Amino acid sequence: MIVKIMDPAGPSFPGVHYNDKKIDKGTGELMLIKNFPSFINESSSKEEVRNYLRAISIGNKKVLKPQFHAMISTKFQGHSKDELTKIAENFMDEMKYGAQPFIVVFHSDTDNNHAHIVTTRVDKQTGKKINDSYERLKAQKALSVTMDKLYGQKPEEELNKLFGYKIGSISQLETLLNRNGYKIGKNTDDINSFNILKNGVIQQTLSGNQIVFDNSKNDKRAKQIKAILSKYKELYSNKVFKVEDNRLKDSMLPKKKTKDGESPSKVKIDFESELQKKLRDVFGIDIVFHHKEGNKPFGYTAIDYKTQKVYKGSDLLKMNEVFDFTSDTLDKKTFEILKDYNIPNEESKKILLNFLNKKYPELEIKDFMLFENRGKKDLETYRKVQIEVKDFIRNANRNNDKNISITKGEDGKTYAVHTRFHYIGELQSLIGEKEYQKFLNPIQASEIRAENNESKEKTELTKAVNEMLFELMKSSGTAKDPAENELKKRRKKRR
Repeated sequence: MIVKIMDPAGPSFPGVHYNDKKIDKGTGELMLIKNFPSFINESSSKEEVRNYLRAISIGNKKVLKPQFHAMISTKFQGHSKDELTKIAENFMDEMKYGAQPFIVVFHSDTDNNHAHIVTTRVDKQTGKKINDSYERLKAQKALSVTMDKLYGQKPEEELNKLFGYKIGSISQLETLLNRNGYKIGKNTDDINSFNILKNGVIQQTLSGNQIVFDNSKNDKRAKQIKAILSKYKELYSNKVFKVEDNRLKDSMLPKKKTKDGESPSKVKIDFESELQKKLRDVFGIDIVFHHKEGNKPFGYTAIDYKTQKVYKGSDLLKMNEVFDFTSDTLDKKTFEILKDYNIPNEESKKILLNFLNKKYPELEIKDFMLFENRGKKDLETYRKVQIEVKDFIRNANRNNDKNISITKGEDGKTYAVHTRFHYIGELQSLIGEKEYQKFLNPIQASEIRAENNESKEKTELTKAVNEMLFELMKSSGTAKDPAENELKKRRKKRR
């Protein structure tokens, strides 16, 4: 979960216009409109919302850029739109904007669920500017408090648990903390103490004499980890590739300036492999590679979350005995998307790889970049995939949805790939036997539809004839059949 404070903007409140465009496109949904007068509600136009915010803001002419615009994002679909709305509402309370008029708009146009919040920095009651000093740092703390209140996520308890791990050096402690979203730095007031930070906010100060090192050699768990590494490198891909994160990490914090006044944009680099993922998922062993300036790693650390101990990699097995390093590179966003796909077997991996390389040939995705992932999507996502795939098949002739592909595998089964929901699965189990048979026999299905239409037309014709006869009977002034009257006339003539 992250929060980003957008740059302040003027009294035209462009954030309202931006979110309104998303709603018009169908990729945004207004979830909350709070603290506005009763005549401004969910059905109000963007002009009405902007005019009200402007009316509050123009009373303080000193505030040239009154718009407050924040974005809260969760990883993929980690939180629903309703959960994000609740988080946003509580976040605004922590930021001292809880009594202000604000809107919350949910966006579904990226891989991560996220919500935008727009309000004014001019206090509705006093007309004074709400304090925005160190606003980005305050936002990090406000989100942390919010997540603790709503979900019981307490940074203090998490830190104390990490401090209980057995480590052999300060560098191992630093690796452990970094892997869990913290940073360690020297305390300028006390050279024997360290500051532990998260998102730029000091969480705790640790005295040097509180750190206890454990360098015990007789370790049964170390022997177990050696055996696990030796076995699993044969079962899963040990090919390691570079993952580059080009997004500016300081976008949520006050930007640090160099001597030349420029903001440095450091590229964060990780090294990943399927073997690492399996070791984390199955055994709770996290492999962290150490490198300089993006060069090939020179060593690794193993964090064993099961026994809460950190190991120097070379004390287990030499790095090159376990891992095979490649020169391939992938950007962070693509890597996160690939990891989110459910890939239950080799056949689905082949189909997904073929589909992705046809759709995104510039990415040059390799098979070892797709990790086996048997995890199932949540029910809401699965239902959406079902509906959209069924609609795609029924309207195949006029459907231009490039997010969906239907492919036959080497095993003879038919698979559906949905890129927006990161889903791949057997078509038959996804849409049901009845729809699947219609897909396999489109001609027969069309004939059945034609027969049904013909039968319907006959029924309607019969109904029309009966209605016409009824009208004739009414016009003749009798409820009897006209043919019966004609028969009576012939009988009279014979007499």
